Amino acid sequence: MNTTYQTLIVKFSEPITTLDGIFDDAQAWGTDTLKGWIDDYESTRFTATDSHTAVITSEYNMEWLQRQTPIAEMREF
Repeated sequence: MNTTYQTLIVKFSEPITTLDGIFDDAQAWGTDTLKGWIDDYESTRFTATDSHTAVITSEYNMEWLQRQTPIAEMREF
């Protein structure tokens, strides 16, 4: 089986630490950070590169990320 991964550079419109506040109910979300939430998706990885930007790699379409977080810019790597 050949799995295709998509790698995106995502610049959020707010600092990642601010977005961590979305997960104030860790019991409901299963995590307390944006990284934890994204990494919970099977075969999806989040690596912050600065206060607003992360590299996200996944085998899944990442439309869910666009629906749930404020993104200023997203480009394929």
